[in-house]
Amino acid sequence: MPIEFLGMGAGNDSTETTPATTPFFDPHYAARIARIHEDNNWDHVLFAYNSTTQDPSVHAAWVAANTERIQLRLAHRPNVSHPTFAARSFLTLDHIAQGRLTVHFITGGSQADQAREGDYLAKDARYGRTQEYMQIVRRAWSGDSFSWDSEHYRFDDFASGLGPFAGKRPGVSFGGSSEAAWLVGAAEADIYALFGEPLADAASQQEQILARAAAVGRVEPLRWQIAFRPIVAATDELAWEKARAILGTFEARRSAGEVIDPVRHYTQKAEAAGTQRLLAAAERGELHDRALWTALAKAAGGGGGSATALVGSYDTVTQAILDYHELGFEIFGLRGYDFVPDALEFGRHVIPQLKQEVARREQGRTAEELRAGQAAARSRVLADAS
Repeated sequence: MPIEFLGMGAGNDSTETTPATTPFFDPHYAARIARIHEDNNWDHVLFAYNSTTQDPSVHAAWVAANTERIQLRLAHRPNVSHPTFAARSFLTLDHIAQGRLTVHFITGGSQADQAREGDYLAKDARYGRTQEYMQIVRRAWSGDSFSWDSEHYRFDDFASGLGPFAGKRPGVSFGGSSEAAWLVGAAEADIYALFGEPLADAASQQEQILARAAAVGRVEPLRWQIAFRPIVAATDELAWEKARAILGTFEARRSAGEVIDPVRHYTQKAEAAGTQRLLAAAERGELHDRALWTALAKAAGGGGGSATALVGSYDTVTQAILDYHELGFEIFGLRGYDFVPDALEFGRHVIPQLKQEVARREQGRTAEELRAGQAAARSRVLADAS
């Protein structure tokens, strides 16, 4: 089971620590940052969704036309279009990208942001809609004619004339840390994505999700993804200097009343269960396991999103990621605080040694043996934490 890395397909260069020097959406920058990931050992780039941002599907199509190999992870919220229309849009994009698309279905972690686009469903009802939406999209990708009549959608005799590129449908990614999310993702997702929690917390979520997958009779194995903010340098000392400088800049911008992120609102109480779990980990301690630093999550408060950092030298962070890989996490979503230099540094100094080490460890082992080893590692981590 190879290890893969997902970076940010940003449309401009603004981060929590640096105001934008580009237009809000800069096509030149968008193509450039995607090519930097493609040319420096990354496997995927993410096109995020929020009510304030550019249309991620158009953004992804532009990047697809300006890259050759990088995989495209398109975030999509079910409230913004009918699923039959979305299914054809995804297939069209996948043909432009020649089979490089995975769709990340997001239910939405902010009631206020949902309302900005006319969505007033309560959170658990949104998860029910997301499940129905994913089921319709996947069935539409089959090309068969079908009708639908359920709680959220109704239509008659739909069929897409456009089928999947080369006969292989796009991937389906999903995330969430509530009971409602676990039930939906366990049944529907190819990839289950989590925020970067301490090892035992992450392993506990995996076990909860796997139990629900077994309960619905799922046979196909889930792939696991986890997200961190990487802060790396040649030595541990230099990495921690960088980390503290990032935290200082972040806090100074907040204190000055700057809009440090037009997408996430750092004064709101956290609604998403995933963000609440990160804040709970931060309350238990600032440093967990080898390198997981929670101070930035605490500073972000209810801002949401990936906010825990892996801090250390290239070797330290390599070992920390390998700890998560042993639990079964195959895909690592990593978004730096300065997109271009961080993507270059991590891609050149950390990704190659991780891919080499994972290939060495897995040589000659079957998929069944690897999954058994992951289950044993989760059990060991959970026993050590109890």
